[in-house]
Amino acid sequence: MPGNNFLEDSDLRGFPWIVAISQVIGIVMLAMVIVWLKAYLGGFAWNGGLQEFNVHPLCMILGMIFLYAEATLVYRVLRNCEKLKVKLIHAGLLCFALIAMIVGLVAVFTFHNDSHISNLYSLHSWCGIATISMFCAQFVLGFLIFLFPEANSDIKSTYLSLHQFFGGAILVLAAISTISGINEKLFFVYAKKPKSYSQLPGGAVFGNVLGIVVVIFVCFILFILQKTEWKRPKEEDLFFEPILSEGSDNE
Repeated sequence: MPGNNFLEDSDLRGFPWIVAISQVIGIVMLAMVIVWLKAYLGGFAWNGGLQEFNVHPLCMILGMIFLYAEATLVYRVLRNCEKLKVKLIHAGLLCFALIAMIVGLVAVFTFHNDSHISNLYSLHSWCGIATISMFCAQFVLGFLIFLFPEANSDIKSTYLSLHQFFGGAILVLAAISTISGINEKLFFVYAKKPKSYSQLPGGAVFGNVLGIVVVIFVCFILFILQKTEWKRPKEEDLFFEPILSEGSDNE
């Protein structure tokens, strides 16, 4: 049974609805990126051409936006589950996000190299590399500090606030990278015809709307994360107390 430190139901008012809406928006976002890339940009393939490039935005939005956001929510959604199980789900989602990110990077670098295009020259790519670097650092530090039972409880408590801050910062940077990437792709696609982007053909409209949906999804996730009353309670299952220090890494 939950202890006295657990939040009352009144503190969770609106929480299920906001989470449900965020999930619907996330699914719509994924569906839109697939439709955009297939209907307007030629679909997917692993052939070194533009179809392989299309794997890049799909994987980056899947990994760095959707799966990463889902990983940040598990401590709130699975608030009554044993902490160790929640940690493993959190880490598992981050692993899937990492795999998607790696596939997306391989796709874009392969396309650039096969097409004799320079790598990492645009603002989009710089923001993307910064986001990925922060993600990897956060992933390694989080694994070492929060999943290893031997980690010092003082270190956990000290690092927790940084872990939470950079968790939100990485999501914001991922959104910035995504929006700049969508815009860059639209310029490349429609730059061959004068003023064609400004005339808003179907692919441009769809890409712009996709960018807006990404922003809305990230805003919903950040709203959920910043609500203090929606955070996971600090009380831990007694079974895990010898392994996990109480209150050491609640998110």
